[in-house]
Amino acid sequence: MAACFFLSLAAILFTLSLLPGSTSLSTTVGATYSASTAATYAAPPSVDRVAHAVSSLGLSALRLDASDPAMVRAFLYSNTSLLLTIPNKLVPPLAANRSNALRWLYIHVIPFYPRTKISTISVGNDLLESSPNFSTFLLPAIRNVQLSLKDLGIQKISVSTTFSFINVITTAFPPSNAQFQEPAVDTVIRPLLQFLHDTNSSFLINLYPYNLYKMRSEIPIGFPLFQEHPFGFRDDLTTGVRYRNLFDMMVDAVISAMAVAGYENIPVIVTETGWPSFSTDPAEIDANPVYAEMYIKGLLCHLRSGKGTPLRREGVSETYIYELLDKQVKQGRNWGILYPNLTSKYKEIQYSGSDCGGFFDILIMAVGQLLVFALLAW
Repeated sequence: MAACFFLSLAAILFTLSLLPGSTSLSTTVGATYSASTAATYAAPPSVDRVAHAVSSLGLSALRLDASDPAMVRAFLYSNTSLLLTIPNKLVPPLAANRSNALRWLYIHVIPFYPRTKISTISVGNDLLESSPNFSTFLLPAIRNVQLSLKDLGIQKISVSTTFSFINVITTAFPPSNAQFQEPAVDTVIRPLLQFLHDTNSSFLINLYPYNLYKMRSEIPIGFPLFQEHPFGFRDDLTTGVRYRNLFDMMVDAVISAMAVAGYENIPVIVTETGWPSFSTDPAEIDANPVYAEMYIKGLLCHLRSGKGTPLRREGVSETYIYELLDKQVKQGRNWGILYPNLTSKYKEIQYSGSDCGGFFDILIMAVGQLLVFALLAW
């Protein structure tokens, strides 16, 4: 036990020696407002309170995983851009008739745009996993929404769909070996990539280093938490690239898979990423507020660095933290950056500022390592 303590202390001292600088944010950062989380509230917060909370945090974007016209209206004349989502259950009727796509747009977009900034519409969310029988309807539905926007004279809202990393990518390491899973690559993804290329739209992906860390026991905790230790890296021997965090590795796996499919330059938007601050599973000791804060701060600092990823200098164009609110009841995991009363969970995080580092950040890392040591010793 003493040896473990001194090893932990050595790691802490090394962490204290890392004093990152301050730079400006080079990518759009937002959060996801989850309808399923709001459903756990006896009385969900009003849309105006949610809009005020987003503005107070300094977030420049909000993703709605189930679009609500009242929520879209709440962001009229604001500087917050919205990424709207069409539920999976609507994909077949949207594919069957363009008039259904127009009807949806007349309810969720036309009354508000451009007074409300709407950047993207995702037709479905992780449909290949949650509604696989709808996969043949996906691209026709996306085309009908895009053509309906064009008919309405709206050129600046892009249309895509959202995938889950674990459900569509074969492997995260090495990224150069990543491909899209069969049979989806031929039936859905490659035709979609052609559409995205033709319409200058983005590939949307839900990407959770936490989930991959839980699946792969050999990954050290510092790697997904953006902690740079002397030996905290993994090399892709095919490309000669060195990775120092799991987020970059997963993004580059997506980029490599698109390249294998024949499309190298399509922009990537990370529609969900985060770290749970709580879990009802006692085995998930890494789901705690210390690590959650470390992940979000590390992510923001990395995005602010302007370094992008090893395979894409410009990095991802947008990143949405999952999620805006905690559940009101304790079930499963909590991911929110706000408590149910809409107060901020992480007081030291600046979502729009330029502060990226300092003694408090380093102290947070040290406390996290001590927490793990204490839990293991206990």
